[in-house]
Amino acid sequence: HPKYGPGAFVRLYKSITAKQLFQALPELRKELWGGEFWSDGYYVATVGVRGDWSVVERYIKQQGEDTQEEQLRMF
Repeated sequence: HPKYGPGAFVRLYKSITAKQLFQALPELRKELWGGEFWSDGYYVATVGVRGDWSVVERYIKQQGEDTQEEQLRMF
């Protein structure tokens, strides 16, 4: 059995990579609304059990769509 589950791995990965990017590029935080590099949530599934690559591609392409529309309605 793995030591860390998918959720723990994703949280750790997002935390470390965002911290490294903000340290290397301080101006990046100012460019992002709310100072968040990663969107909330994640998708984990094995290809073949719950879908195929088209399911994964569709998930990736739809990231942030709802949030962006809501933010634009604020103005």
